[in-house]
Amino acid sequence: MRQCHETAGRGYPFGSFQVTSASSATPQPAIVATSTEKQRPTSLLSGHLPALDGVRGLAILAVLLFHFVAPTHPHGPVDAAITWLFAYGALGVDLFFVLSGFLITGILYDSRADPAYFRNFYMRRVLRIFPLYYGVLVLIFLAVPAIPALRGSEIAALSDKQAWAWLYAVNIYLAIHGGWVLSYITHFWSLAVEEQFYLLWPLVVWLLAARPRLFLAFSLATAAASFGSRIVASLLGVSLTATTVLTPFQLDSLAIGGFLAVFLRQPGGEAGVRRLIVPMALTGILLLILQFGVRHFTEHGAALQSLRSGAFRLMLAALLLQALLAPSLSRWSRFFRSGPMINLGKYSYGLYVYHHFFSYYFAKQELDQALASVIGSEVAALVILAVGGMAASMAIAWLSYEYFEKYFLRLKRLWSPAPQPRALRV
Repeated sequence: MRQCHETAGRGYPFGSFQVTSASSATPQPAIVATSTEKQRPTSLLSGHLPALDGVRGLAILAVLLFHFVAPTHPHGPVDAAITWLFAYGALGVDLFFVLSGFLITGILYDSRADPAYFRNFYMRRVLRIFPLYYGVLVLIFLAVPAIPALRGSEIAALSDKQAWAWLYAVNIYLAIHGGWVLSYITHFWSLAVEEQFYLLWPLVVWLLAARPRLFLAFSLATAAASFGSRIVASLLGVSLTATTVLTPFQLDSLAIGGFLAVFLRQPGGEAGVRRLIVPMALTGILLLILQFGVRHFTEHGAALQSLRSGAFRLMLAALLLQALLAPSLSRWSRFFRSGPMINLGKYSYGLYVYHHFFSYYFAKQELDQALASVIGSEVAALVILAVGGMAASMAIAWLSYEYFEKYFLRLKRLWSPAPQPRALRV
């Protein structure tokens, strides 16, 4: 039987980012590798970076599998193995945050000399994020209550808490109540984290961009403080929900991404980050081993569960770098630049926003059990619902992007950053 709590709200979003050169608002074609070409172009951050679209695609795929497959009560070894495996799809959330920190910081750093630095950044973010987010809120809080058949339903009952959604404070509401208690819109907590991050990070980059070493030190200090505060809060009995959804406890992912973005732009930065990939991955593995030992052999094991999240975030940062820096003909590069991964990345924001309405409804109504009783296989029922739910989510996300969001995205050209070398645009 599916469960509609605890795991129901885990998952992250994020608006899709277009990465182009600063001198043109039109994405540049990816460089085609010849049979002898093994390295990226010298200007690593110039032109369109399809690999980052693929990273975003992997993140949303993980979240989809987590929400559609993982929240089950297994009835056998096969069910248990499937549930265990796809429970790690929640890490798609952390990958989104690392990628977001990397891209947003890069955009801000490259446009630091723009006279309209703040105006252009915030207007472009508003045009990317607000239309879809607030459009969905209008449907939930204004349209649904007006439909007689839906009055008194669980989704209509959300109207009493709608102020938290309008103000991008879903994460704060969940932390206060210590659980995933907002049914269909619980997953909006990560959108709230992202928006709260936008409130201060542009100012931080603007103040410190002229002194990149200071910025790098500040980013590392922020990541360490966030990681440490999560452990301390866990030891003090703060709920797992709170240490998951509150922005200060998520800053390590975002700050690590920001650190890598600026480090990569320094002289010798590409060689430097290449040398970081293996140490970051190994550090993450060692932290996982430490957490396993602490969890099983000391009384503070459950409280130090936060070590796991820090470990995985380091490993995901290494994955991001590997995807970005891998030779053009490598398996890594071919995977992240493949059509399916790029398309998932392109529609990832809509997929994130819409999918949970399906996955939550499926879980709440225990449709997997009902379907299993008809076809005689719980695994087959789970696969059918997962594939159907993801396909429906993709169809709506595609329609939303092509016939609604695109019209707002076209307006972003009115707030383009002043041309800078090696700029990343959102």
